[in-house]
This record gives sequence, C-alpha cells and structure tokens, in this order.
Amino acid sequence: MTILVTGATGTVGRHLVEQLTGAGHRVRALTRDASRARFAPEVEVVEGDMTDVASLRPAFADVAAAHLITFGGDDGEDLSNGDDIVALAAESGVRRMSVLSGWAPTSVERALRASGLGWTLLAPVEFMSGALEWAPQVQAEGTVSTLATFASAVVHEADIAAVAATALTEDGHAGRTYHLTGPEALTPQERVRLLGEALGRDVAYVHLTEEQERERLRSFGYPEEYVEFGIQLALNPPAQASDVHDTVEAVTKRPARTFAQWAAEHADRFRG
Repeated sequence: MTILVTGATGTVGRHLVEQLTGAGHRVRALTRDASRARFAPEVEVVEGDMTDVASLRPAFADVAAAHLITFGGDDGEDLSNGDDIVALAAESGVRRMSVLSGWAPTSVERALRASGLGWTLLAPVEFMSGALEWAPQVQAEGTVSTLATFASAVVHEADIAAVAATALTEDGHAGRTYHLTGPEALTPQERVRLLGEALGRDVAYVHLTEEQERERLRSFGYPEEYVEFGIQLALNPPAQASDVHDTVEAVTKRPARTFAQWAAEHADRFRG
C-alpha cells in the first residue's frame, strides 16, 4: 500500500518517511516545495498545500494510510479546512490516519472524530528538538539563557515518528490518543548539562528575569502575543509537562530515546 506523509520535510515528517521506507513501505511525501525534499530515490515526492484541498487530490490518490499535520501556510496557522481534508481522505479510500496534534484541537481533529475513519492522535508533550533554539548562543557564548525552570518530559522526534509508523501499518490503534514523552522529565538546566556532556565541554545555564526573557524572545522576531505566551508558559507550565508516559515503548516495543541520545546526535549543530 502507499502511505502519504504530509509535512514530510518537517521535524517529525522526515523521520517518518525514512522509517517507513526503511521498513519496505511505499511512501508518498507531501511538501510545499519539492526542492527541499532529500529522500531516498524510492520515495515519491509530490507538491501540495494543506490549506488548498484541490492541490491535495493527486497526493491522496490511491493512498491507503496517511499521516496528517494540523497546520499550514507561510505562518503555520492551525488548519481551518479539516472537514474538506477528511472528506478527501475518505473519498480516496484512506483506511488509517495518524495526526500530529498541537496545543489544542483544530478543525482536523474535530472532523476526524466525526468521521468513520480509523484515526490515531499523537500528542507529544514537547519536542527535544526545541533545544536547537539554544544553538546560536551555545556557539557564541557557551551558555543557555531561559526564564523557564520547570521539568518537561521532552520526547525525541524520531519516537513520535515511530509511533505514527506503527499506527499507520498495524491494527489496534484506531480511535486512540497517544500522549508521547521521553523516558524522564528534565529541567532546562539538566538538559544543558547533558548537552555539555555531548559536546565535551561545559555549557553554562543562565536563569533570566521576565524582562530579560521578553528581550530574548523579541530578538527572534516573535510578535508580542507570542512573547507573552512564552512568558506565561515559563511561569505557569501545563500541569502534565513533567508526567512521563511509557506510550512510546508500549506502542513501538522499544524504549523511548533519551535526551542524552538526542544531544549526541545533534552535537555538531551546537559546535557551529
């Protein structure tokens, strides 16, 4: 069968394409810009935009399973056309779907719950790859500065993909919502220490004040509403942020990857 992966060049999508292809499945990778796709020759790359359902028809043709993202466009806003996407999937004969959910349900999740399709929602607590935001400061100063101090059970993006791959290729996952975490909850300071170990040198953690954090977030060009969202998240994290779940191992039959593993895999990104 052909499996469609939307957001194929993204943080999770590229892992999913590689894992499915490595397991011998026929994969169609959807991206808005095919020139960004760097996949094995056997992967079929198609262009399409999740905000434009008409552009998705060739991608969904003869597809038996599909992995969906819930955002699109240049600004990554939540999709508002979930009903149309799910209707196209049903019309195309899709039998299994995995969905990478975000902070709150979008039109995609709502449409799937009202459909007769076999869907699996993936709800990661926080990506380990969020630490890449620290790379420029580590390269320039050997430090990491944040306001947040709470522990988070960050999950490796490859583990999110592994759960998606299982849901797309095996029975027994329809109608399930999987809360995905790594094997331990770590504070930013603890992650910085592990990153330093991967780099073979000390990386200092600097705790910022609220105003210093605002300036740090503004330096990335974020709008003020996002800056304030970041402040509130740091001061009032979700109660479940530190909850560790064994979902990755229960679904994939292999232990969840640790942050130490992630840091070792990405150490070159922090060396410059």
